[in-house]
Amino acid sequence: MRLIWFRFLSALNRLFLPKLYRRQDLTQLSSVDKAVVGWKLWVTYRLLDAQSAQAVAAADKKASKNFGA
Repeated sequence: MRLIWFRFLSALNRLFLPKLYRRQDLTQLSSVDKAVVGWKLWVTYRLLDAQSAQAVAAADKKASKNFGA
């Protein structure tokens, strides 16, 4: 469920939020731009965390099936 939610948020970020990496000097961002960058980073980290948790769960399930535990 978390993975679906963060995939959805990531898709919304790509559609509606500006692409700030194209700016010449990222040190001159406004407060709003910094907040957008922070939000995008938070969503990205949570998405990657959810993906790795799902991969670990799948590996555990496969291992327990192979070893009969």
